[in-house]
Amino acid sequence: MSSPEQWTHPEPGVGPAATAAKPTAEQVIAGLRATSEGGPELVQLLTPEGERVPNSQWDPYVSDVTAEDLRNLYRDMVLTRRVDREANALQRQGQLGIWVPLLGQEAAQIGSGRALKPQDMAFPSYREHGVAWTRGVKPTELLGIFRGTDHGSWDPLANRFHLYTIVIGNQVLNAAGYAMGQRFEGKVGDDDGEATICYFGDGATSQGDVHEGFVWASVYDAPLVFFCQNNQWAISEPTERQSRLPLYQRARGYGFPGIRVDGNDVLATLAVSRWALDECRHGNGPVLIEAFTYRMDAHTTTDDPTRYRLSDELEAWKLKDPIERVRVHLVRHMDTENEFFDQVQDESDQLAAELREFCQNMPEPPPGRMFSEVYAEGSPVLDAQRDAYLEYAAGFDGGEH
Repeated sequence: MSSPEQWTHPEPGVGPAATAAKPTAEQVIAGLRATSEGGPELVQLLTPEGERVPNSQWDPYVSDVTAEDLRNLYRDMVLTRRVDREANALQRQGQLGIWVPLLGQEAAQIGSGRALKPQDMAFPSYREHGVAWTRGVKPTELLGIFRGTDHGSWDPLANRFHLYTIVIGNQVLNAAGYAMGQRFEGKVGDDDGEATICYFGDGATSQGDVHEGFVWASVYDAPLVFFCQNNQWAISEPTERQSRLPLYQRARGYGFPGIRVDGNDVLATLAVSRWALDECRHGNGPVLIEAFTYRMDAHTTTDDPTRYRLSDELEAWKLKDPIERVRVHLVRHMDTENEFFDQVQDESDQLAAELREFCQNMPEPPPGRMFSEVYAEGSPVLDAQRDAYLEYAAGFDGGEH
């Protein structure tokens, strides 16, 4: 009896989708090849071996990137990874309730984040720690979300970086509405125009919110870059069980361009993101970017990826590490000395120590904060609830719990 779960080919024209409960050996090989290579449409400027790939179409968007700029991108990725690893360890030690790792996705986030201009707006999901870094959000400001003490302690308007969204895909609707507002207010049309970028994963593309965002952004020409980090696994489901087509090709059905970039290549991601944001800034949006990358760790710290994916797949992607390819390029082609890498390592150690100290000494919020920091304005009903709760809490030892 056929299974309703269809195993599909990663590219159109390869052959019909299988309807067997399990894929054939040929289909497994085809899927793994697509996962590791990304297909012929993949935009890549820096190979996994650290070699520069000339590209007449995309080179102009990174022609101003100097050796110092590339070193800064390397530094961004190293520090972001160190924050991620330290927070992951803090969760394992009981200091955080949960953590959402970004290991392996540093290039996708740093490249796109550094493409943003100060006036642009970013809407993250819950894994965009690297984008937060590029928008001036301190790593310590992320911890309250995962410790359960706040919803995020930065100012979304000041940083031009919205608070994290836990509900899968919901940020796409928020971003579409915001970008439509930019359009209605005439904030697009030239180099000084505004653009919005919205981050989500491959699994979120199965959510209705994402498709509704596609529809509204397309019919209103919203200046919105949909940035899909395809890390190959929607928790425990591979991408090929979610779509018959490569994800970037879905943009065709909504009437706007889609492009697939090597999400482990910080230079290519920077170039493609600059182009897409510039298109939106000039009123030619929206655009869908599929950053083809890989989640090297668990979906969250509550997940066990060894139950659904092969170790061989993980080992293959380790050879495509986004940080290592930049390091090799800096050493081989930009005469970067060991002193620079040592300085970055020392800086990452210091950052990790500061993060740990902050996390271990985070004060517990007062009970009244849930009433004062959720709504923009109070109300008689809310005030009555606050007073009743505080009176109740005062009856316990200490008067605060």
